[in-house]
Amino acid sequence: MNSTFNQLLVRWLVLALGVVLATRLVDGISYDTGGTLLVVVLLLSFFNAILKPLLLLFTLPFIIMTMGLGVILINALLFLWVGKLVGGFQVAGFGAAVKGAIVVSLTNLLVSAFVRSPKPVARSAPPPPPATPPSKRPKDDDVIDI
Repeated sequence: MNSTFNQLLVRWLVLALGVVLATRLVDGISYDTGGTLLVVVLLLSFFNAILKPLLLLFTLPFIIMTMGLGVILINALLFLWVGKLVGGFQVAGFGAAVKGAIVVSLTNLLVSAFVRSPKPVARSAPPPPPATPPSKRPKDDDVIDI
């Protein structure tokens, strides 16, 4: 299988774990079936890939003023929209969406830190050969040794 496809599957599994944890930890968020969970994960992935960069770009001054906390509000907004669009996935309100977005973000952060493959170690070039001392260099009248 393709490595990129495996990475996508891992991201979807991590997102699904985050949504499941959010439904368990946050009152006001629930889903009915596993199929509903699958649709929620796919739609959240789509929103994160397409809508989130646009929202981040348009709200950049707000995000800078809030020192990054505006990103949580954008995640909550996307979470709330998925709750409105997917039947069988309930998000009670914006407060529940904020808490759910925080749970999903923390889950993504923690699990991704463990799943991420180690970066390859860059091999350094071999050391240059030692310079020949001035006394061993051939004498040339045009060269000035300092």
